[in-house]
Amino acid sequence: MAAKKSAPKQPAKKNATKAKPAAGRAAAKKPLFDQKYLDKQRRLLLEERNRYIASATRLKAEADSLVEEREPGDVQFDEESGEGDTLAVERERDLALSAHARAAVDQIDAALARIDDGTYGICLVSGKPIPRQRLNAIPWAAERVEHKAGGF
Repeated sequence: MAAKKSAPKQPAKKNATKAKPAAGRAAAKKPLFDQKYLDKQRRLLLEERNRYIASATRLKAEADSLVEEREPGDVQFDEESGEGDTLAVERERDLALSAHARAAVDQIDAALARIDDGTYGICLVSGKPIPRQRLNAIPWAAERVEHKAGGF
């Protein structure tokens, strides 16, 4: 009985140990994209980063100017006048859009870091390659669309 138990265990161990390192080595050696494509993506990311930084700065300045341009007694904040509410809403909107632009800059910076460390184009959730079409549309994409959308 001891011979029968050990015989099935040995082939299972050999198959499991051979398959895992071979797959790991193949994935580590083969780059997803050539240097020309990565350079193009880096340029796109840097252009988008500059646009988002300019937008975030402009929106923050607009939000600040809404407060700075008003004298303390100039705006009536009672129920009869909606001006106080309108200014608050405009300011909050500008601040939210500025924060959104800053968050996009953070995502772009993370994508640039992935280019530098050789993991650009690999889904952070599944570890599978992100399709080139998705990266062309959203160069800072960090997840495959099925993970970003919440489905599998």
